[in-house]
Amino acid sequence: MTRRNPFEELEELFDRMSRQFDEAGRFRDVAVDVTESDDEFVVTADLPGYDREGIDLTLDGRRLRISAERERDETDEDERFVRRERVHTELSRSVLLPGDVDADGVSATYRNGVLAVHLPKAEPEAEEGHHIEIGE
Repeated sequence: MTRRNPFEELEELFDRMSRQFDEAGRFRDVAVDVTESDDEFVVTADLPGYDREGIDLTLDGRRLRISAERERDETDEDERFVRRERVHTELSRSVLLPGDVDADGVSATYRNGVLAVHLPKAEPEAEEGHHIEIGE
């Protein structure tokens, strides 16, 4: 029988609290799907309207952080808006993965507004944060 790490429950609590603060603040929450196969976890997130360069992924142990930023389009000074809702937008989401990940094997793609992060499973070990590049 495997004994659960008592700190995992605290991490999950902080994850839920973080999402609630993000929803109440200037950040929008990102809905994600997390799937698991025998050899990897896959995190999929819809990020329509963001450029790949504006998306940042960070893996710290079992926690994947997705953040994105979109700037307001530059406009001509002579333009007069009747309504303007497309403004600077930031969003952030942190996902606690159900198992350890091989940080060196992580890959990500962004196509048609959908981000897919492939995280191969690894044996449990302590590891520092790892930045993830997004490919085409």
